Amino acid sequence: MLLQAFLQRIVNGGGSIHREYGLGRMRTDILALWPHEKGVQKTAIELKLLHKSLEKTIDAGLKQTFEYMDRCGADQGHLVVFDRDENKSWDDKIFYREDTFQGAAIGVWGM
Repeated sequence: MLLQAFLQRIVNGGGSIHREYGLGRMRTDILALWPHEKGVQKTAIELKLLHKSLEKTIDAGLKQTFEYMDRCGADQGHLVVFDRDENKSWDDKIFYREDTFQGAAIGVWGM
């Protein structure tokens, strides 16, 4: 909810945020829409909790994010992985990298 509230503040100038946006029988966690001169920019954002393996969580999340991007025609996709381990420092939790899945670039954020 906090991430959605933060994103809503960013798009208040004309965009919109949709939570649990239905895509057939699938649902993306957040779909951000932003109008521009060529139509509407769509960004699919998938949220994941880290349970055991960071790489397994990212691999599953990349596939899911790509499927959402494909179904809604999103221009961009982002995967956000939340690490709730209280014994890790924020420096160890926070990262950004760009991965690709089936040719689509997807931003991967660790928090």
